[in-house]
Amino acid sequence: MTIQRHIEGAVAVLTIDRPDALNALDVTTLRELRAHLAEVRDRDDLRVAVLTGAGTRAFCAGADLKGTRTSSATYPEALFRAPEQAADLGLYIRLMDLSDLGLGKPLVAAVNGHCLGAGLEIALQCDLRIASTQATFGLPEVAVGSIPAVSGLHRLLKAVPAAHAMQMVLTGERIDAAHAARIGLVTETMAPDALPGRALALAVRIAANAPLAVQAVRKLSRQTSHLSETDAQQLTELYWGVLRDTADRVEGRQAFAEKRQPHYTGR
Repeated sequence: MTIQRHIEGAVAVLTIDRPDALNALDVTTLRELRAHLAEVRDRDDLRVAVLTGAGTRAFCAGADLKGTRTSSATYPEALFRAPEQAADLGLYIRLMDLSDLGLGKPLVAAVNGHCLGAGLEIALQCDLRIASTQATFGLPEVAVGSIPAVSGLHRLLKAVPAAHAMQMVLTGERIDAAHAARIGLVTETMAPDALPGRALALAVRIAANAPLAVQAVRKLSRQTSHLSETDAQQLTELYWGVLRDTADRVEGRQAFAEKRQPHYTGR
């Protein structure tokens, strides 16, 4: 197993466990990661996932070029296949794009070392990113004649100011954790030994909130970023209306009035 899973209440902690390869992603690891995320998606008792890497050297150093499959198939042969079939035909980058999983629950990246290439592209798909002070970040693909293949540039341009994103991608240079925090790529930095506990604490805090509301906020963040204010408001009102009469919203108001912690059921 190259992905270790630990359940802590309503939180699933998923650890990429290939420290000898700096937690680089091969096809087997990607399939395991996707399977665990699908389980989080489908289990009502799991509300948040934390993604991290084994050890302190790397969160994920990118795609494992030795462990990604080669194929005699041409690109057109793989292009129109589903992700699993495309990966078998050499188009393994399809497995790195997690959007097709339909994961509605928040994903927290605890970046504990090098976060490079596909590793950063995975982290950019997470809702929150925190890092140890030893973390480094980079999209070095141009230095080896390629490009970030999993919307890395697109997502980085949304995560940080354009000038910073373009400098990272055009030079291929790494930035340290302090720099990442300054430009907003991560929200917090801390000592390596404090990172797991802080990531879990954030996840537990998110999991304590009303699950349907959390999922609605997550979905809105993705669906409204390209809309006008008018269109964004219309969609926001629709989601508000969907949540208005839920049991959790009633419970939240009642708990506030009674000055107690709410008990949410996701209904």
